[in-house]
Order: sequence, then structure tokens, then C-alpha cells
Amino acid sequence: MTPTKLSCKDELELQRLQHKSFSYFLPECNARNGLIADKTAPGWPASIAATGLALAAYTVAVERGMMTRSAARQRTLTTLRFFWNSAQGTEPDVTGYKGFYYHFLDMKTGRRAWQSELSTVDSGFLFAGCLAAAAYFDANTPDEAQVRSLARSLYERADWKWALNEGETLTHGWRPENGFIPFRWEGYDEALLLYVLALGSPTHALPPSSYAAWTRTYRWESSYGYDYVYAGPLFTHQLSHCWIDFRGIQDDYMRARGIDYFENSRRATHIQQEYAIHNPLKFDGYNEFCWGVTASDGPGPVTLKIDGVERHFEDYVGRGVPYGPDDGTIAPWAVVASLPFAPDIVMPAIDYYVNKLQLRNHPYGFKATFNPTFFRAGDKRCGWVSPWHFGINQGPIVLMIENYRSGQLWNLMRTDPYIVKGLRRAGFTGGWL
Repeated sequence: MTPTKLSCKDELELQRLQHKSFSYFLPECNARNGLIADKTAPGWPASIAATGLALAAYTVAVERGMMTRSAARQRTLTTLRFFWNSAQGTEPDVTGYKGFYYHFLDMKTGRRAWQSELSTVDSGFLFAGCLAAAAYFDANTPDEAQVRSLARSLYERADWKWALNEGETLTHGWRPENGFIPFRWEGYDEALLLYVLALGSPTHALPPSSYAAWTRTYRWESSYGYDYVYAGPLFTHQLSHCWIDFRGIQDDYMRARGIDYFENSRRATHIQQEYAIHNPLKFDGYNEFCWGVTASDGPGPVTLKIDGVERHFEDYVGRGVPYGPDDGTIAPWAVVASLPFAPDIVMPAIDYYVNKLQLRNHPYGFKATFNPTFFRAGDKRCGWVSPWHFGINQGPIVLMIENYRSGQLWNLMRTDPYIVKGLRRAGFTGGWL
């Protein structure tokens, strides 16, 4: 991919935002096991998805001079060794089972936290980070050879067939107390990456019929003049794209509709902006530069009467458009993660957040969310501002800025045989494939 030509102003703005966002992964990590904290709240556990995003982000950090190759390699090895050697089994306090891992892990011990689920999709983000590391650390040295060996072994150990629970589509996960969660991955979302990984496995691969069963649950809709595969939260149109370049490649579903998943994400991004412009629920702050509704934290749960209107505010929920839920909470990170799809509307939004709303002064870049309508104890510009940063927000900022600037992660993953195999078994053809 040819690097994108940017103005000096835009280049500097993206460079600063990328650097600040990456800095989360340095202090918010346990150097003894490589685990990354889910968020900056005191005593919070690690997130395996955030850890997978960190593994991919280290490769960007080396290329952008934010980390030495030696330091990134050592951090990566520490992480991979922990996951490979950590306890797997049916006991309620281990780290994983059947090659998958619990959504949240204790930062110090690395064992299951909060009775969380053995998560298929969060394990998928971890494996994607492992494969990115394996593709990047390609030197003929013992340490880099071990990175490749451990990363691939971790991915190959996951028993995807078991995760079907005798059904056609993948389950969300499993708990030792009561077995499989009664939900499956259905409807278009971030499971696109999950299915590519599951189809590409050399040890426990799913049949292509499973992917076809998943795509049959899609919803093709029209909103604000755009036809697209619907998914409400903006992040669902981004996370698979952090690793895989879907430009010009199509599966059967997208071939029948004449677009690809990249174009689908572009349309979803423009729908988000259009929703903010129309602002059907009349929230404060929404405009052509201030938009981005996704799964995120918020100021609730609480109901307040504001300017004569009763408003219910949520805490962490799967916000989305155009159907909601929407309580006026905006997530700047999710806008940045759409940069490769729609730079024409994302760059002005970033500039607005940085210069108009002055959200640039936090140590890790943008806070997770803000809500201009919820102004109780808030500031005049932004209303309520989240006190937290989340690892699963920071990673996509780093990766998608880089994919826009240079295509680094996309180019890396094009060389991965498992990803290529998974795409082909899902029926993707064309373009770089």
C-alpha cells in the first residue's frame, strides 16, 4: 500500500494522537506477564482483547520510534509465554480452557476475574495480536523464532469446533459454572474477524457452512440514503478491519450486493455523521463534526430532567445508530478508528475534538466518551467526560491511524497463511487475494 500523503498539520495531529494513545500500553501493563489493564480505574482486571491489541500496537510503535524492537520483542515474548504456560482446565479460577481465555484476568495472577466468560471473540482479538507479532518478528534469531512459534501454537490450540456447541454458528462463550452461554454470533458485527480465524485454523477449523450460516443472519438496510449491512455500534464496523484489509475482496454475500466490507464500513461511518446532523433526539453537541455512537461507558444509570425533557442516561451499554440506544454520549476514539474509511469527515472531527473541545490534554489522548447533554458537574464545552481510558479503545486508534498512514497492519496480515486461508474458505476472492 502506498503511504497516504498528508498535510504537515494533519500529519502532526495524527502523530501526536497515535503516540498518546499508544502510551496507555506502557504503564497499564504488568511487565511480569504482559497483561494489559482493561481500563484505568484502580484495581481493574486485565482484558485479553486489550492485550491482543497491544501485541499488534507494539509493531506500530517500533516502526514509529515509540519503542525499540528489542523492548517490543521482550514485551511480546513475556505475553506469549504467559498465555502458553498459564493454567487451562475446567476449574473456575484458571486462565482458560480449550485454548480460549477468560474475558477478564487478574492483573497480577493472570487467573479468571469477576467470574467472566471464556470469550470466543475476545480470544479472537488476542489471537489476531499473536499472529500480527508472528508476522512482524521475522528475523532469524532465537527470540524472534520463539515469538513466531508461541504465537502460532496459541492460535492453533483453540478448539473452534468445540465452541460451536453442536450448532452452526459460534457461541459467545462458556462458563465452568453452567456451560455455554445461550447466545451465538448472529448478525453482522466484529465476529467477521472471529470467523476468518476459525476457518483458517490448521487444527480445529470450522466448515465453510458455519460462515454461510452466520451471513444468513445479516440485515441489509437503508439509512440516510446509504444501503449497507446493518450493525448499530460504530466499533462493529472497525475492529475486524484493524487487522484485515477488506478493500476489493468479497465473499458471496457482498458479491451479490456489489460492495465490499470496507465500503460497508465507509457507509456506516457516513450514517453516523448523518445521524448527528439530523439529531432526531435533540441532544446537545451533535453536529457534522461531533458524532460517534458506539458501545461505551456513559454518565448513568440515572434519569434527569434537562431543559424540561426527561432524559435517561446509561452507563456501559451497546449504543448505536440509527435505532439506539442513544443518550447523547459520544466516543471520539470510535471516530478516529473510522479514519481509513472516511478521512474526509473523520479528520475535521478530530480537529474539532482537539481544537474546539480541547480534548487533547489527557495523558493517553482522548478520554473514552463525553456527553454534552449531561452537564451536571460537567464542563461547559463537553458536559460529562468519562474519567477513564480503556485499552480496547486505545488500540484501534493506534492501529487504524497506522493503516491509514502506511497500511502496516494490513500489509503484515496479508502475509499470514492462516488469515489468507480463512478468507478463502469463507469464499473471499478478488483484490489482493
